[in-house]
Amino acid sequence: MNERDFALQQNVSKIERDHGRFRQIVRGRIKKDLRKYMTRGELIGKKGKDLVSIPLPQIELPRFRFGKNQGGVGAGEGEVGDPLGGQEQEGEGKGEAGERPGEHVLEVDLTLEELAKILGEELELPNILPKGRRTVLAEKERYTSIRRQGPESLRHFKRTYVRALRRQIAMGMYDPKNPRIIPIKEDKRFKSWKVTFVPESNAVIFYMMDVSGSMGDEQKELVRTTAFWIDTWLRSQYRTIESRYITHDAAAREVDQETFYRTRESGGTAISTAYRLCANVIEKLYSPLDWNIYCFHFSDGDNLLSDNEHCFRILKEELLPNVNLFCYGQVRSLYGSGEFKRKLDDAMEADNLITADIRSKEEIYDAIKVFLGKGK
Repeated sequence: MNERDFALQQNVSKIERDHGRFRQIVRGRIKKDLRKYMTRGELIGKKGKDLVSIPLPQIELPRFRFGKNQGGVGAGEGEVGDPLGGQEQEGEGKGEAGERPGEHVLEVDLTLEELAKILGEELELPNILPKGRRTVLAEKERYTSIRRQGPESLRHFKRTYVRALRRQIAMGMYDPKNPRIIPIKEDKRFKSWKVTFVPESNAVIFYMMDVSGSMGDEQKELVRTTAFWIDTWLRSQYRTIESRYITHDAAAREVDQETFYRTRESGGTAISTAYRLCANVIEKLYSPLDWNIYCFHFSDGDNLLSDNEHCFRILKEELLPNVNLFCYGQVRSLYGSGEFKRKLDDAMEADNLITADIRSKEEIYDAIKVFLGKGK
């Protein structure tokens, strides 16, 4: 390797190190302010297929500013009381108030896997260990080496570029003033893979929500934001995962995700109808021997008094024996009684039954830690 080639590689390595340090700074800022970010519903709106955009204020890359030297103390002769840097005396300023913001906001894209890792570290969430026969072996292709032949779709750009650069430099063909790197057949390098067997766990999440008249837009936004963080963590723990959505008032129905957050009914509330529908779907489609099953129910605590015993019986006999986790989150509503959580806590106690209050966006952080903190 000659001196010029070595210098080029050193520059590439330095750029990669600088980028890595910047990513660490970004990661540290997100961890520090995670509670704040967990209250922001707009993150869900910025979620792409595999990325989520997060706004980070007050992160700037340092740079020099050049300008003319100006008079004032520290830059020539001056007297006590002279303005600094040529500024006007107090009361002598001219012009109108500015309209630009006082801080710079940088949006960074994180993969959902990175976001889940930050969530797990900050909330100290244990990794989930799938149980029994729910874990199966599946084939996975791992790209572990480089070869000289292969399809263009697997061409390794960096290896090919470096190889072509070295060849042109060695042959005296490289012109720094007109740096054109043109690979030939001998320069091309391709990714190579081997098939390995890795554990693959199946999981299904049931989201259930009261959509009766007492559940307004504010309550649904709490549910939507909480469900986003639950989904982010669980998807980082399982290779394949399905989500099912059930709404209920006095009757329950299975819906798609969009309908789940938009539906609003004016009838009464019978929570047992959602538990019954959930238990039926599990019995029909999701054997506990093959699936890790998670149930999350959100309500403002209103329920027919005569229906509570039906809820507890379905939970005790059909749901809790078959699911990894059943979580009940109670959101605050001006019209809801908020009684169901208290009655549920008094009537039942099980290792995989967890309840939490989510009275405001600030309590989402604590609710997620309570729900997922046992690593089930």
